[in-house]
Amino acid sequence: MYRSDVVGSLLRPDYLKEAREQHEAGQLAHPAFKRAEDRAVDEAVDLQLRAGLEVITDGEMRRYAFYGHLIDAVEGFDKFGGWAIPFRNEQGEEVVLKRPVVVSRLRRKRPLCAEEFTYLRARTSHPAKTTMISAQQAAAYYDKDKSQGAYPSIEPYLADLVDILRREVEELIRLGCTYIQIDSPQYAALLDPNLREGYRQRGNDPDKLLDLSIDMDNAVIGDHPGIAFGLHLCRGNHQSSFYAAGDYGPITKVFRNTRFNRFLLEYDDERSGGFEPLRQVPEDRTVVLGLVSSKRPALESKDELKRRIEAAAALVPMDRLALSPQCGFASTMEGNRLTAQDQYAKLRLVAETAAEMWDQAATVASPSALKTA
Repeated sequence: MYRSDVVGSLLRPDYLKEAREQHEAGQLAHPAFKRAEDRAVDEAVDLQLRAGLEVITDGEMRRYAFYGHLIDAVEGFDKFGGWAIPFRNEQGEEVVLKRPVVVSRLRRKRPLCAEEFTYLRARTSHPAKTTMISAQQAAAYYDKDKSQGAYPSIEPYLADLVDILRREVEELIRLGCTYIQIDSPQYAALLDPNLREGYRQRGNDPDKLLDLSIDMDNAVIGDHPGIAFGLHLCRGNHQSSFYAAGDYGPITKVFRNTRFNRFLLEYDDERSGGFEPLRQVPEDRTVVLGLVSSKRPALESKDELKRRIEAAAALVPMDRLALSPQCGFASTMEGNRLTAQDQYAKLRLVAETAAEMWDQAATVASPSALKTA
């Protein structure tokens, strides 16, 4: 049971951004680029260990975006040819993210995450996890006009996609990975009232899409006793902006019907709604409360975090709760609008708050403590 967690991505250092640009332009040899990536991962590991987190990632330093491992490892995608999605912030400012689109039959060129995990495993004995895109998220990369030459309908595309992701899970487990997180911010489109209505107007039933998404997630993670599978849900994360809002009420089937045993949920502001939907989380699952914002530089109050954890504990017992940032700090290469110092302070806050909250709870609950009292 990890009480302090991290969602995945960390801010990319400037030297890594520059190395990626030079490599893509043919100005930096591949070995030199890999050394830059290695250095960035080493620094990410050190950062998380210094912060005191119980579980760490490689910071997704080898990806241009949280979904980059799929696009770079699987032939068949136009990297920036998909429909653009507008993100906005609280001030109403918009930034557009161009997404991939499938344009030819999928062909796995290399493993998606094996390099990330094996390098991380070699650099630390600390508990570590690997993050992967969900099939439901990648379903958005099908366009009925641009993709028809490869797949006449979305169904065969999804079948190939699920097969590739399922094999990646099996490979990670073979390599010794015991904690795999599936990232699926696209679920936010099925909880936001406006986006749900948009699905209906285009002739799609959002509840049927939810059932399909659950089936795909279950097919990807399969049945692997002893492996922790986490599902991360948020409402979009690109340069400190978002694209959806709404509580988890419309998608609580995800809690009840998927095989995930750990749910990493965005809960850093009013866009996420209240804790009431957590009543639907089965008794054998853990909820990781994403109470610390990775979008804003202002550091949260530790007392306020503890108050919110206690509020959630009225619905889900403390022994089934944990704490994390609400999302990654750099779901895309550009990163969110805060500094490396802000990032460290927030990770440290997560670790310290979790240690204090659950150490206190363990002390109160222990028989020796009760006997002494």
